[in-house]
Amino acid sequence: MTAGVTVLVGTTKGAFVLTNGPDWQVSGPFCDGWNINHVVGCAQTGTLWAAGGGAWPGAGVWRSDDVGQTWNLCLLANGKLDDWLRDDPSVAEYTGRSAAPPAPFTGQVEAVWSLAQAGGGLFAGVKPAALYVSHDRGDSWARVDGLSNHPSAPDWQPGGAGLVLHSIVADPGDPAKLWVGISSAGVLATEDGGHSWHRRNRLSNEDHAGHSHTGQDAAHETGHCVHNLVRAPGKGDVMYQQNHHGVFRSNDGGRSWLDITEGLPSNFGFPIAVHPHDPQTLWVLPLNGDMLGRFPPGASAAVWRSRDGGVSWQPLRNGLPARDCYFTVLRQAMAVDTATPTGVYFGTNSGSVFASHDEGDHWQEIARHLPTILSVEVLTRPAQG
Repeated sequence: MTAGVTVLVGTTKGAFVLTNGPDWQVSGPFCDGWNINHVVGCAQTGTLWAAGGGAWPGAGVWRSDDVGQTWNLCLLANGKLDDWLRDDPSVAEYTGRSAAPPAPFTGQVEAVWSLAQAGGGLFAGVKPAALYVSHDRGDSWARVDGLSNHPSAPDWQPGGAGLVLHSIVADPGDPAKLWVGISSAGVLATEDGGHSWHRRNRLSNEDHAGHSHTGQDAAHETGHCVHNLVRAPGKGDVMYQQNHHGVFRSNDGGRSWLDITEGLPSNFGFPIAVHPHDPQTLWVLPLNGDMLGRFPPGASAAVWRSRDGGVSWQPLRNGLPARDCYFTVLRQAMAVDTATPTGVYFGTNSGSVFASHDEGDHWQEIARHLPTILSVEVLTRPAQG
């Protein structure tokens, strides 16, 4: 019995859907060629959501109820295109388009950056950093004011891509719990459904004295430029993050973080993924450094896997470019499926998608020549006999 897999890809020129079979089939681009930062979906219903936008088209969330064949847009903020179409009738006539109606969060949202289903709602992280929630499958949205009103919010500083809320992590066993990653405010968490939030950036007391990561905001905190945040499966609160200065593990829901970078070839990278059934297994893709080009160390691609929660690491290279490799893998561009064995997938800024169907031991390129890939997510359909 084998599980069917659909890979959802967000790019700078729209969303794409990759479907497995005898060969991988690529469909797209969808979403009117928008910059799509993140695509998520529900394997049971076939509903997909794609988040993105920018100054020109505006910001919003697209929805497809037929696994990507057709899409509809919920616009959160108008863009400059709407101004142009409204102010110049000749442009509207030439393009055959008309300005969109006023959107509810114009001037507040520049782009939608991330999506997650949690506690019966659909959450969206946006730029500048804020969290929005929809309780009607994305037809309407409301800002989560508890996060925006956090006392630290006026001091949040932008990362290289701006001030973005890029990670939304839920606890399937407790819908009141939610974690978010913001560059560069770090990790914030709520345990009361978003009413109150607490920053969770403290280093574990187990860390060696004199922790030397540069860019720390306080003497005993991790760097606040968190790149990606994931939660391990199970009843515990095991979490992992890749940030600007290494890879970290928390055993207490982010209240404290232990540096587990030792054994990796660098302390810089963007994506991190955790096994859907084993909280001790995770994957990262290190890059050579912030100011050194942001490509694999030695220009040789490798995904690094840990089977013991970050105590030790193993490079996985079989099927990946061994030389002259200068691609970057961005923060939301690695994901896993729920098959057995677990599949691992990542996309590159050079437009390739790589897949492993044996937890990283072997890799194959399943798509190439796509636009710059910003995100990869996976839907696992029920196994077929």
